[in-house]
Amino acid sequence: MDRSWTEAGRARANVVPPQPKRVMETSAVPLMNIANVLTVLRIVIVPIFLLALFATGGHQTGWRIIAAALFGIAAITDRIDGQLARKYGLVTDFGKLADPIADKALIGAALVGLSALGDLPWWITAVICAREIGVTLLRLAVVRRGVIPAGRGGKVKTLVQSVAIAVLLLPLAGVWSTAGMVLMYVAVALTVATGLDYVVQAARLWARPIERR
Repeated sequence: MDRSWTEAGRARANVVPPQPKRVMETSAVPLMNIANVLTVLRIVIVPIFLLALFATGGHQTGWRIIAAALFGIAAITDRIDGQLARKYGLVTDFGKLADPIADKALIGAALVGLSALGDLPWWITAVICAREIGVTLLRLAVVRRGVIPAGRGGKVKTLVQSVAIAVLLLPLAGVWSTAGMVLMYVAVALTVATGLDYVVQAARLWARPIERR
């Protein structure tokens, strides 16, 4: 009897208690990932684009094509870096802020350049640039409470703006030039509408308490 109790005690002593499940911690996303590098590259292209746009007076066919190509490359990187960030989990707060700033720098430079060359009315440039600067200031104002991500409407707006600018940059005339202006008017309407949406989002974030990190 005593022996059976002793053996039972030993058996219980040899039982390995259940180990708590280990939770795998997600490693932090590196700041200098491919998505952010493409965003920075887009910013670097902006001054090179301006040099090509204003070369030899701004209306030389070859330089206008080069300027349009540089603008197109920069605009494509906007699409690629967003896809890479979402697909491979490379979304960072830096990217959320730098990506729209890079877009605004590229679009703003192209609009000011076209207006300075007489290819685009200044009022269109003023409306679009005022909206972009205003949205950037809103993002910075509420950054401690949260980040306003680029919405679908903003992406459509940027796409229409980019296509319209690309058409106007190319040395085209007639129906193509008219098509570019029609697209630009559509872009202006989208610019105003999405700008109002950002104001609403910023107001909601402002009502939240400041995030402690």
